[in-house]
Amino acid sequence: MSDFRLRVFQAVAQHLSFTKAAQALFITQPAVTKHIHELERQYEQRLLERRGNRVALTEAGRLLLAHAEAVAASHQQLEDQLHALRDPEEAAGRLRLGASTTLAQYVLPGILPAFQARYPKVQLTLLNANSEHIAEALLRGELDLGFVEGRSKSRDLHYELLLDDELVAVRGATAAGPPPHPMPLAEALARPLVLRERGSGTLEVLEFALRTLKIKLSSLPVGFYFDNTEAIKAYLEAAPEALGVVSRRALARELTGGLLEIVPIEGLYLPRQFESVWVQGQPLPRPAQRFLAFAQDQFKSLS
Repeated sequence: MSDFRLRVFQAVAQHLSFTKAAQALFITQPAVTKHIHELERQYEQRLLERRGNRVALTEAGRLLLAHAEAVAASHQQLEDQLHALRDPEEAAGRLRLGASTTLAQYVLPGILPAFQARYPKVQLTLLNANSEHIAEALLRGELDLGFVEGRSKSRDLHYELLLDDELVAVRGATAAGPPPHPMPLAEALARPLVLRERGSGTLEVLEFALRTLKIKLSSLPVGFYFDNTEAIKAYLEAAPEALGVVSRRALARELTGGLLEIVPIEGLYLPRQFESVWVQGQPLPRPAQRFLAFAQDQFKSLS
């Protein structure tokens, strides 16, 4: 029912690139150009400004983008309602999930196959980004349901506890094994630190804990900031003097394989919570309701 040209325009506006829009839609770049030209002729307005390889929206383009997003949302709502009329107990339609990196890599993948087997008519996608970006994507209407960690909260979003977690200090495995007693805090913080990037829930929890101890992160010897836990773990294997801070749930294989070891630190305890999140005041679509209930049930035994 919706105009495919609007989908093409949305893709170009999202990626600010004709090439990337073509790749996302599995069509050719000349086809993208043709659809955009048709829209510009129809509305007798320039929708995009082309500056070499870069693309920017004109004022008319921004207006059309808002309309295109409303049309797409209305069309999806109609599909979901029609599915619900056909089978009120069945979940069907699109479900756009977003999860912060730890959740997307180590927690949610284990339950996705069982959910897909139970609800085969749900078209499932999962965005992997840090907690800050997941919150922003929810507020822009790009996701139906998110999963995040950290302490920051937006008044425009609703949060519910999903699962408890703990951050731990970790280093490359040593011949002597983990220290028999907690390492003094000053000694630990003198090591080169390998941490997650700004905007991540992991770094936010660590910074908050340090602030309560009147320690500024900027005063510490941070060797590297990474945007994913796998990179931190690989770095630690190659840097025996460094300490990283990651989720305990991300370490199962490395601990079992003798590649990394947890280092308790005196006076530093880093509990946190994984939370489900969605836009405040907006009812969850039926597929999102089903997924949230399924995830809560699956994680009961891990709490």
